[in-house]
Amino acid sequence: MSAIVWHEQKITRKQHEGLNGHRGLCIWFTGLSGAGKSTLANALEQRLYESGVHTYLLDGDNLRHGLNAGLGFDKDSRRENVRRVAHVAKLFADAGVVVVTALISPFREDRDSAREIVSSDSFIEVYVECPVEVCMTRDPKGLYEKAKSGVIKEFTGVSSPYEPPLQPDITVNTSEMSIQDCIDHILEGVKSKLY
Repeated sequence: MSAIVWHEQKITRKQHEGLNGHRGLCIWFTGLSGAGKSTLANALEQRLYESGVHTYLLDGDNLRHGLNAGLGFDKDSRRENVRRVAHVAKLFADAGVVVVTALISPFREDRDSAREIVSSDSFIEVYVECPVEVCMTRDPKGLYEKAKSGVIKEFTGVSSPYEPPLQPDITVNTSEMSIQDCIDHILEGVKSKLY
C-alpha cells in the first residue's frame, strides 16, 4: 500500500478553462527528424497565441537538456521520454493551457500511452509526414550523416524504426505543403476541440 495519496485541488480544470476562454489540449507532433515538427509546432503556437489562446511548447530536444537529461535513445529510454512528456502535457491541459509537443516519439504503443495519460478527448496527434529521403536533405544538424556512418546508434529512420500513426487526428505532408498550408490545416482540425 502506497503512502502517496492524490491531493484534490480547489480550482478545477473547468474553472481554468473558463478563465482562459478555451479548453486545455495537447497537440502532439510526431514524425521523423527533419520532418518539420519543431518548425510547425513553433508556427502553430504563435498563431494560437496571437488569437488569444494560452499556450506552451514542449520541444523534445529542449526537454532533453533538463527534464529528460540522462535518457538515452534505446527503446526503454524513448518510452520513458514520451511518458514524462505526456504527464507534463497532462498538467498543462488540466490548467486549461494548449500544450504543443514536438518529439519524434517513434513507437505507436508509446503515443497511444501518451493519449491515455493526457485523455483521448484532450489529445490531438499530428503526424508530420515526410519521406526519409527528404528529411536527409534537410538535416541541419548533420544527424543523418552521423547515423549512416555509425557515429549515432539507434537513430530513427536509419538504424531504428519509425512507426507512422495508423489513424492520426491530423496529417500534414511537409514535402508537399507549405508551412502556412500545414498550419491552416492543423488549425481546422484543432478548432472543433478548442472551444
